[in-house]
Amino acid sequence: MNAEMAETESKKENEQQSEEVKAPEQPEQSASDSSDKSETKDESKTAAPNSAAVNNLRVLENIEVRLTVEVGNTEIKIKDLLRLNEGSVVELDRLAGEPLDILANGTKIAKGEVVMVGERFGIRFTEVADPEEMVQNL
Repeated sequence: MNAEMAETESKKENEQQSEEVKAPEQPEQSASDSSDKSETKDESKTAAPNSAAVNNLRVLENIEVRLTVEVGNTEIKIKDLLRLNEGSVVELDRLAGEPLDILANGTKIAKGEVVMVGERFGIRFTEVADPEEMVQNL
């Protein structure tokens, strides 16, 4: 079966190469036509629907991540933790009204505010972290 797949792949590559060779080049026409061609060239630089990059992203689309909203945090001694009971209040490091951190698998990806969605809590993204920063924080 692997031999059949390899043969099919080589046939597809040969067909693509022959199509590229057969495509005649058209001479440039007016300035407006050349701008249309540059737009077409720019479009060809984007990932084609069946390209490897798009297929790789499609694989990643189905991976589940844990989205967490962090209200705040604090450090507390164990003796104080053991004394907590119903009605106890622990002060957090976050000010009231300050945007909350939104984490994906423990990595900060955005800030947001709490909203009501029907009878449930939701989070509205107000600021999304720069992708380069997210990668550095991994």
